[in-house]
Amino acid sequence: MTLDDCRRFYAEEIRFVANLDSSALVEALARVPREKFLGPGPWQVAFPEIRSDTTTYTTTYTTIDDPREVYHNVLIALDVTRGLNNGQPSALARWINRLNLRAGDRVLHVGCGVGYYTAIMAELVGATGRVVACEVESDLAFRARENLDSYPNVTVHAGDGAVLDPGICDAIFINAGVTHVHLPWLARLSDGGRIVLPLTTGSGRGVMVKIIRDHDDFAAQVVGEVAIYFCTSVRDPRLEPVIETALSTGTLLKLKSVRRDSHEQTDTCVLHRGDVCLSSLELAAH
Repeated sequence: MTLDDCRRFYAEEIRFVANLDSSALVEALARVPREKFLGPGPWQVAFPEIRSDTTTYTTTYTTIDDPREVYHNVLIALDVTRGLNNGQPSALARWINRLNLRAGDRVLHVGCGVGYYTAIMAELVGATGRVVACEVESDLAFRARENLDSYPNVTVHAGDGAVLDPGICDAIFINAGVTHVHLPWLARLSDGGRIVLPLTTGSGRGVMVKIIRDHDDFAAQVVGEVAIYFCTSVRDPRLEPVIETALSTGTLLKLKSVRRDSHEQTDTCVLHRGDVCLSSLELAAH
């Protein structure tokens, strides 16, 4: 198989594994050269497994040196010493698919790593759209800038994505675990805009949540499970055990909306915090 054949097979495989309904996303997966973003080979494929008696992961690695081999649904290590990898393609594709990106959309990508999935989103929004990417690890941000140099519709920032003002966004993709919804992200979301973010416990386990803005209201729903690195900020240690309990009891799956009004905690509060609350209340029809 040629390299192009491998990319096409990989894209179609991810389409089935992740149940993608966006043909444009499948085409982007087939076009963007993953090996370019990984740096020079040989590469190490990571196989993390969670131990049954702890909440820590153990990882084994297999070395590959043919670029055709990176086109599988596997984690490719970026820095073994720090446990950094390029992300599980089926998981990232599934979450990007949930953003429903269209040509012309303005996107914020927090936790962009070396820019591979940023490039895929840049392909989806096209020349009339833009992607603002942010990476807290300065060396990865540097690599992302170099890797994305051919995309004039992408800007990469080094630093904490929680303090970056991206302007008005149609979609926001947070690729690092948080304990609550960051109000500035809600404020920057256009009407009809979408956020996909991971709510995680102290162990990094949690759920992916999709939020959609409807005028001044925000609908929300859980769209899958996740195990992911922590966000540098947007973490409240007091909420970590609350998320753990909500996960174990299934309460988190009842999530329907995000409330920003001041109110006392009630049984409809799935994850209550003074400034923002994840709630099981349905939004009223406009």
